[in-house]
Parts: sequence; structure tokens; C-alpha cells
Amino acid sequence: MRKRAAVLCGAAVVMAGSFTALPADASTPRTAPVAKLTWKSCATTNYPTLQCASLKVPLDHDNPHGRQITLALSRVPHTAKKSQGPLLVNPGGPGGSGLTLAGYVAGSLPKAVAAQYDVIGFDPRGVGKSKPALDCKPGYFNPVRPDSVPSTWAIEKANLARAKSFAQACGKKYADVLPHINTIQAVRDMDSIRAALGSKKINYFGYSYGTYLGAVYAKLFPDRVRRLVLDSIVDPTGVWYDDNLDQDYAFNDRHRAFMAWVAKYDSTYKLGTDPAKVEAKWYAMRAALAKKPAGGKVGASELEDTFLPGGYYNGYWPYLAEAFAAYVNDKNADPLVETFENFAAVDASGDNGYSVYASVQCRDADWPRDWNQWRADNWAVYKKAPFMTWNNAWYNAPCAFWPTDSLEPVDVSNAHLPPVLLFQATDDAATPYQGGVTVHRLLRGSSLVVEQGGGNHGISLSGNDCLDKYLAAYLTDGTVPRSGGEVDAVCDALPDPKPLSSASSSSRGSTLHGMLGFRG
Repeated sequence: MRKRAAVLCGAAVVMAGSFTALPADASTPRTAPVAKLTWKSCATTNYPTLQCASLKVPLDHDNPHGRQITLALSRVPHTAKKSQGPLLVNPGGPGGSGLTLAGYVAGSLPKAVAAQYDVIGFDPRGVGKSKPALDCKPGYFNPVRPDSVPSTWAIEKANLARAKSFAQACGKKYADVLPHINTIQAVRDMDSIRAALGSKKINYFGYSYGTYLGAVYAKLFPDRVRRLVLDSIVDPTGVWYDDNLDQDYAFNDRHRAFMAWVAKYDSTYKLGTDPAKVEAKWYAMRAALAKKPAGGKVGASELEDTFLPGGYYNGYWPYLAEAFAAYVNDKNADPLVETFENFAAVDASGDNGYSVYASVQCRDADWPRDWNQWRADNWAVYKKAPFMTWNNAWYNAPCAFWPTDSLEPVDVSNAHLPPVLLFQATDDAATPYQGGVTVHRLLRGSSLVVEQGGGNHGISLSGNDCLDKYLAAYLTDGTVPRSGGEVDAVCDALPDPKPLSSASSSSRGSTLHGMLGFRG
């Protein structure tokens, strides 16, 4: 989590094909007066040309002259003589800040391509430097939390009390704001950004939840989309409850891939050559930490939080393996505590990200209000996929008690777009492969590029030159690969990392995945 909230793409009780029509409040959007932007330098060492601005937008876009809120924007301006317009970028979440992502994208694209765009980052409503920035319950993730697996009624009761308290805190603190923190309002914010930039159309590049944000924008404003890139794709037929259950299986598979990697390097980690036995040692470590948290910080739930990032990005595997081995072989918990603090501890920005995550997902679509359904569904999944099932359930459990009613999910199917470029890894855990296939089908004329054997989340601009070649071609002149089949192009995944002693880490990959965060 790199000191920020974990934000998994969630899911709702919506079966594939059971969308309703676009919500009435979004089908005929009203418009507020167009604001002007004043850009000022907010340069950093890594992003010396970064500029920042702020934009006032209506809290409720159906009441454009009512209360206004502020969005924080960033920009790397184009340098070519001819501009292809704004390229809005989003790192996912919901709840992720996009301000530095603009600098990263502009610096990672080929110079000749980046030079043609004004790369625009933004903190969505409620996030980061946008105002108001939500923080429902500071310290909600402070260790040590109850064990995520509700093996006794006392544990389940404690976790339920936590979830209820978070929902109640949000409702009490932000009663007038919560009804307007959702994907549709965020999409209409994006169109306000477009208008303030003076552009008739936008180009858009979104990761993870940002793919859903982009698809919904395209649904509401198809004639305002010039180019659309979606990377690591949310299945829009499962927002948000069902998508979370699907994730649990995928994260379990990814965790087992990590166990197999540890077994492969037994000469380094001394945890055994049989992946099943290595996995048994991991669960034994979990059981021990449930009884005696390491350093008074890392209990069973915090251990899951610590190893969750390995499901997003295999570049973290060597660090996780070293902490695992030190605890098991040397009875040394210090590396584990350090790894928790680096990857999983949540600070104020993390509290903010989680508050927005919950506010958006709980409002976006229906969630079961009967806890008995959550209990039955999650125990059924846990039997096959124990790694993250209950941790994920409690992460989303405030939605069972959320103080606002729910909107209907958006049918993102679209036959009115220019060519769209989609990226999906076959073994992505956070947004499983089927999401890419589904969106490829729903967005007529889109092209799907698959990373075969890839398990990372967020795959373009992460070191795979084959993928980046397709991205650069598309942003240059709109070229997309075409095969006529389910997949339009295939790239091989990058090799898994090696242990730290001989590893040459991918700075591009680690930088990007630090921005994307975890659970997002």
C-alpha cells in the first residue's frame, strides 16, 4: 500500500447482462458555466515540467449553480508544434491520486509521442488535494486489527462492529457529500475538465478502476472521445460485489504462483522445494501471528495486507520472500515488520483513499444488506481460495451498512466510439482476465492486446516493450492491431524477478505500481 489505502476493484450483485439503462440523472447531463484554468509550476525532481491548477465543479452536476467543490489538476504540456489535445490519465482506485501519474506517463512514453499531448492528471472528487478530501475515520487500519477469518462469533462480531462504525462515521461526517461521490459524478467532472481545457474531445488512459471510469465516460459522452486506452480492465458486469468474489480466486492463484517462485529459489530462501509445503509454512506463520503479532503491529490481517502487493506486482516478491524466510527460519520478525511498514501501513493519504474507495463503490451499485448472504458467499469462496477472501470481504463490508442508497450500474456497451485499445494480462488478480474479454465485446471496434502469462496489474509503461509499442502506435496515429478474433495481439510476459542478491529491479515497474497502489 506504500502508505496509502488498499483499493481493490469491487463488485455488486449484478449478473452479466442484467444492467439497467443509464441512470436518468446521467443520460441528459446539464452543464455548468465553463471555468478557466490557471496553471502554475509544481515541478519536482522527477517531473520538472509538471504544472498544477484547480477547477471548481458542482457537487451535484444536476444542480450546476449549487455548491461547488474543487478538483486538483496537473499537466505536462505538449512541446510539439502540433498538439493532439489533452490526454487524461487515471491510476484507478477508486481513491487513487493522479497528479504525479501525469508526469510518469509523459516521461515514460516515447518523447516524440508525449510531445504531442497535454498529459493531464487529476485527483478525482474527494481525493488527495481536491477539496473536500474525505477521511471518514482516521486510523481505521491501525494495527492490530481482528483476525480477518471469522472462525468464532467473537471475531466476526468485532469485524462487523468495525465495518458498521466506518459506514456510520462516513454518514455522520459527510452526509451532504456522500450522495455525490460516485463514478457518474466523477465522469461528469472529467467532462468539466475537458471543457475547461477548451477541447472538444479528450484522449483518455486509465488503469484498473480507471478503466471503468473511462468506459462510463465513453457511454455518457461518446462523441467527446478521441482515443481511449484501458489497461487492466474491470469487468463492468460485476460492479462491485461479484467482481470482489471473482478477485478472491485470482489472488489465491497469484499467491500460489509466488509460493512456487519461493520454492524455485530454495537455495536462497531455504523454505523447501515443494510449493504446497512452502504454502503450508506461510499459513503456519499466519497462525502464529494471529496469536502473537510481530512487533505489536503485524497480526494475521496485517500479514495478508503485507503480502497482497505481491498479487499486484511480482517485483515485490523478493522482498516478501526475504521477510517470510527470516520469520520462519531465523525467528526474526524485524524484516516482516519493516516490509509491513513499507508495503501495507496506511497513513492519512491511505485513509483518504479508502474513504473515497468505499464512498464510490458503496454508492455505485447495489450491495447485499443481509449479512447472511456475505457470510455464505465468502465462506464458500474461502474453502477454495483462503488467501485474501475474508480480508477482502471486510475491506468492502461497510457497503452492507452504507448510509446512502445505491445507483444502478452503468451498461457500458458502446457502438459509437473510435477504435479503443485494451490491455490485459492473462493472470491479473485484481482485474481478472475475463474483464478484458467482456469489455472487448461490449466496446464495438475495440482491440485487445494480451500479455500472455503476465500476472501483474497495470502492464503498459511497465517495462514490456512489446505492449508499449502498441500503445505508442495508437497514441501516434490511432493505429490498433486487428485479428478478427477474441484477441487482437499477444505479447509475452516479462520474466519473473530473481532473488535480491542477483536481481536487477525494474524501476519503471516499481514506480508505476507505487502510483497505482494496491487494491486498485
